[in-house]
Amino acid sequence: MDISIVIPLLNESESLAPLHDWIYKSLNEEEYRFEILFVDDGSTDDSWNVIESLAHQYPNTHGIRFSKNFGKSQALHAGFKAVSGDYVVTMDADLQDSPEEILPMITQLKAKNLDLISGWKKKRYDSILLKNLPSKLFNWAARRVSGIRLHDFNCGLKVYQKEVIKNIEVYGEMHRYIPVIAAHEGFDQIGEKTVQHQARQHGKTKFGADRFLKGFLDLVTLWFINGFGKRPMHFFGFWGTLMLLVGFGFTVYLGLDKLYFNTQSRLITQRPEFYIALTTMILGAQAFIAGFLGEILIRHNNNIKRYNITQTTYEKGN
Repeated sequence: MDISIVIPLLNESESLAPLHDWIYKSLNEEEYRFEILFVDDGSTDDSWNVIESLAHQYPNTHGIRFSKNFGKSQALHAGFKAVSGDYVVTMDADLQDSPEEILPMITQLKAKNLDLISGWKKKRYDSILLKNLPSKLFNWAARRVSGIRLHDFNCGLKVYQKEVIKNIEVYGEMHRYIPVIAAHEGFDQIGEKTVQHQARQHGKTKFGADRFLKGFLDLVTLWFINGFGKRPMHFFGFWGTLMLLVGFGFTVYLGLDKLYFNTQSRLITQRPEFYIALTTMILGAQAFIAGFLGEILIRHNNNIKRYNITQTTYEKGN
């Protein structure tokens, strides 16, 4: 298989057949073997029936269905495990990503020997206040924290070398940061291509304004995991040691001052330094405990299944 196209979706029944036809029109005349994988993330409309119908008509079209809505990251994770193409394409199912961009992106990926290439929706057809401005702020923060110079981290249209998607794990809501996750695993040859953005034709967006807050929180999480995820004691141990030293220093100061200099002064428990020492030593001890627990969890971490597949159009054994 040359190209695998992974399409996560939620309640996009009206868009699936037109998107499928659009992909076929864009790729079928080229000398590429390709497959299309729809991952139904717990849709409550007629999406799965449409996917089954397409899978029966076209042998290189497949579907995976979740038992409920687990999220886009889990849908991509399941799709990445299932596909086998040398180049793996991700795109949204809402007809806002153009399949005609796929071959030029693959050409650029091959020409520059990149690990992955991300689309950049330079001209958008979204609300300026609700999406465009928050998106620009979000992408600016992501560039500063990650060091990866992409203009549009959240663009669903991306192309990967097979080795990339088989060696990364997408979890939580980290689909926005797949380039960051890939770079952390050593796949740091990342490119970008301006792509055409289409106005939504059917349905409504599944993401509200809260996704940007979640995105910033995920960015902080990713920064911590990339920096200290494998050795959390390096982070918690540093701050725990610092706070314990501060608390111990204040304790020594209070003891010496009471014994030798101000023996007739008020009780130690009435002095603010006492509470600073007590608070910092408690916080320092808690930080050490958090570090130890983190180390234990990492050493006992197994690949936990984060979604449940109820149906698939893949034949048994494939």
